[in-house]
Amino acid sequence: MSGPSSRLALVLCGCYVVALGAHASEHCTAEDHETDCYVAAVYEHQSILSPDPVALTDRQQALELMNQNLDIYEQQVMTAAQKGVQIIVFPEDGIHGFNFTRTSIYPFLDFMPSPQLVRWNPCLEPHRFNDTEVLQRLSCMAIKGDMFLVANLGTKQPCHRSDPGCPSDGRYQFNTNVVFSNNGTFVDCYRKHNLYFEEAFDTPLQVDHTIFDTPFAGKFGVFTCFDILFFDPAIRLLRGSEVKHIVFPAAWMNQLPLLAAIQIQSAFARAFGVNFLAANIHHPSLGMTGSGIHTPLKSVWHHDMENLTGHLIIAQVAKNPLGLVGTGNATDKMDPSHSKFLKILAGDPYCEKDSQEVHCDGATKWNMNAAPTFHSEMMYDNFTLVPVWEKEGYLQVCANGLCCYLLYQRPTLSKELYALGVFDGLHTVHGTYYVQVCALVKCGGLGFDTCGQEITEATGIFEFHMWGNFSTSYIFPLFLTSGMTLGTPDQLGWENDHYFLRKSGLSSGLVTAALYGRLYERD
Repeated sequence: MSGPSSRLALVLCGCYVVALGAHASEHCTAEDHETDCYVAAVYEHQSILSPDPVALTDRQQALELMNQNLDIYEQQVMTAAQKGVQIIVFPEDGIHGFNFTRTSIYPFLDFMPSPQLVRWNPCLEPHRFNDTEVLQRLSCMAIKGDMFLVANLGTKQPCHRSDPGCPSDGRYQFNTNVVFSNNGTFVDCYRKHNLYFEEAFDTPLQVDHTIFDTPFAGKFGVFTCFDILFFDPAIRLLRGSEVKHIVFPAAWMNQLPLLAAIQIQSAFARAFGVNFLAANIHHPSLGMTGSGIHTPLKSVWHHDMENLTGHLIIAQVAKNPLGLVGTGNATDKMDPSHSKFLKILAGDPYCEKDSQEVHCDGATKWNMNAAPTFHSEMMYDNFTLVPVWEKEGYLQVCANGLCCYLLYQRPTLSKELYALGVFDGLHTVHGTYYVQVCALVKCGGLGFDTCGQEITEATGIFEFHMWGNFSTSYIFPLFLTSGMTLGTPDQLGWENDHYFLRKSGLSSGLVTAALYGRLYERD
């Protein structure tokens, strides 16, 4: 499924701003396009893979396979050029594939000189370095399309035995993003730091914090796939810099209910107030799909688990993204639910709490002990949850130091089980990292043990506030509705040392609403 229904999405409105809790919009029109917006593209690529990636081959055979993928890249560049695209992003592993060994990938690697030490245009200077055929083709594409181009490939760098980090075979092998300007110049590169079970590649001895400048939108930051979950380079890249745009090649395997590709992409854009250009690989049988052009308040995305074809997304994007500002009392006319939320947080007598119940405004009474606490596995972690059974209510659930709260109303009750869950601990499966999570999820069935299962369809409609006493400022707001549709919170922010998410007016059933906090210092 895509955000727009058309196969080639051209969105003419790139910047939505919510200031102080109220919606307003700024439009990129033909008249102000030159000054306010740029045109971006991402391509989700159904790559042609090696039939046996662990088998040994030679450089010529490797180039034959890679050129098949590069031919498709070139077609997309020319299509994008007709739409005035100024920057295009291609996915991780899109040119060479994956599941190689360190030895079997070697013929697929290009030699890459340092762009900081050498100014080089591979298309115009093809014979300057050996084993750079892929870089040459990418450089020539950038020239043909008259656009900046970001792509991912494998690269090699010889090293000396005197280098204490030099592998025994005398070379480094890196998972690398490369950036070319519209005149084909090799502008910069980024070597992936947080590898995801990639035995063919080395981790760079130092983290690359790659930022490149463009004449049309200023500074862009670069990182790859699994990097998004870690402090280096993703977070450090944004600290104290003027980066307002991220390019993100990925080969991301979706994992619901919290880490589908489009979920984390849009959450990063929203959390940090940046534009996020994400190109994922397309292999539905491996759970790989989900690309998008995300601003802090609007996303154009593609998620398709059925068709085996690539997909090009094109959108106009604001040069200066304006995001969601969450201040609890900023709306001119506060709705009753938000007023109730603020008074609960403030401990106002308006909402009286005792050991048995919460009573607000003399009208509504909720038994906090009616909902039993239970445990279920979600994302391989042992979540503590309470069922969301009633038409309206106020719930809390705690684990370790984190308490999560939900104030909600439902226009009608659906025949589905929802639950509010909390996890505060070290995640240790497929990576090790510390998370604090508050999540409202639809369960896979009516049994408690189905809460945390991967589902994509739902009918339950909610109006709610969800909040938690997080001990980190790095919180990713995840919001997904039925049919893998991205939602946008009405409001986000801090209130009385609690981070909250507010939403009303859902147009389709809620699958997941979550606040996904990362405590990098506890990894």
